[in-house]
Amino acid sequence: EEMFPEALDLLSRGIRAGHAFSAGMKMVAEELGEPVGPEFRKAFDEQNFGLPLKESLNNLSLRVPLLDVRFFSTAVLIQRETGGNLSEILDNLAHVVRERFKIRRQVRVHTAHGRFTGYVLMALPAFLALALSFINPEHMNRLFEERIGQLMVVTSIIMQAIGFFWIRQVIKIEV
Repeated sequence: EEMFPEALDLLSRGIRAGHAFSAGMKMVAEELGEPVGPEFRKAFDEQNFGLPLKESLNNLSLRVPLLDVRFFSTAVLIQRETGGNLSEILDNLAHVVRERFKIRRQVRVHTAHGRFTGYVLMALPAFLALALSFINPEHMNRLFEERIGQLMVVTSIIMQAIGFFWIRQVIKIEV
């Protein structure tokens, strides 16, 4: 996924240099390594064996289930029908993909505090129970022997699970 903008840039430079779109796909296949290069190689080979560009790009989208690849396929097919500057379209698409990665990394940095807080809050009760077992084992044994203590343990585990999922939902941001 992170190599895809490089493939778009290489394809755009090839088109800008005067190569055909299929020749640009061949350049991407030869220049880039796994996993992008072989996928573009398959799409290039499908075109060489007579498969229409639309089907070749749709197959690429099916093999690589990424939103960016679908955008690429759609943009190329629309450009083929309506015309326009394909190298500029590919440059813009590469820029958008890179910006999305940048935003995703920023979101990850900004939610790090929330994730760390969630881990601490999940580990704290278990750590406290273990520490109290060493400090005063009689009190902790009563917690597991008495019916009300067992009910409290089960309730706390359920509340911990709810809190864990709640914190995950709060820090989960779609980009």
